[in-house]
Amino acid sequence: MFKRVVVLVVVFTLAFAIVGCASSTETDNGDTVKSGGTVTVGSKIDTEGGVLGQIMVAMLEDNGFTVVDKTKTGTTEVVRKALLAGEIDMYPEYTGTALTQFFTGTTIDPGVSKDAQAAFDAVKKLDAEQNDIVWLERAPANNTWAIAIPEALSTSENIKTLEDWASYINKGGAVKLVASQEFVDRTEDGVPAIEAAYGFKLKADQLIVLSGGDTAQTEAAAAQGTNGANAAMAYGTDGSLSALGLVTLGDPKSIWPVYEAAPLVRGDVMTEYPEIATILDPVFQGLTIETLQELNGKVAVDGADPKTVARDYLQSKGLIK
Repeated sequence: MFKRVVVLVVVFTLAFAIVGCASSTETDNGDTVKSGGTVTVGSKIDTEGGVLGQIMVAMLEDNGFTVVDKTKTGTTEVVRKALLAGEIDMYPEYTGTALTQFFTGTTIDPGVSKDAQAAFDAVKKLDAEQNDIVWLERAPANNTWAIAIPEALSTSENIKTLEDWASYINKGGAVKLVASQEFVDRTEDGVPAIEAAYGFKLKADQLIVLSGGDTAQTEAAAAQGTNGANAAMAYGTDGSLSALGLVTLGDPKSIWPVYEAAPLVRGDVMTEYPEIATILDPVFQGLTIETLQELNGKVAVDGADPKTVARDYLQSKGLIK
């Protein structure tokens, strides 16, 4: 009987040791750091938000983390509140969005938002000081807002820029813009900002407002002329633009900030798991505008699942097994 008790104690001790062990990952310089624990990943509801969120999920899981997948969390306001409330631990955000929406009580030189490095440095510093939020490395791809119109309309009316589009609208040209509620309402960099900068005003019947921010929907509507739509809210890294025969309009007055994506992580999570930076930084630094257009296109045009797109990409680069 005594021997059986000893054996059972040894077995349970070994089992506990095995379960308690964290996995490990090797850094670029050959150092090994422990990984493990449970984290919750969120994202916005647009196409790229889903792709970036799934990239984060896949990388963390492959490096020993248990991940609660809450990607496609909601709009900017919803996902930001979830992060600050601790409902999620991290999500991908854009420098331009942070500068225009998150630090409204702080005086920031307007020129900062037009400089990629200055914008990143500013949001990283402000979010750390005010909210204990850590910005990891950013992707070198400017996913700024854009207005896209059918190439046929651009050619026939010689509309190449937002300035041209404003002239077309002011002359009574037929226009119907399809966009998210957020884009229609945002005074800093949405429709009101475009109207103020370029001197025109869209009437209510010239807008088709969607509740979500999925540019795959807005662009498809503009390309197909759904309910008369011939202009769409778009992003610079959208993969469906060329496939749908749409062109983005130039912004000669530079009304939009630089929007480069980076993972945001709660400070206490980074303190507990500093290896998250080692895991995610190299991946985001490799996400060029061409890469994101391709990945987004697979979701928006081909109808692929963001999770599959993210894992296929990471496997092709040898970043996950």
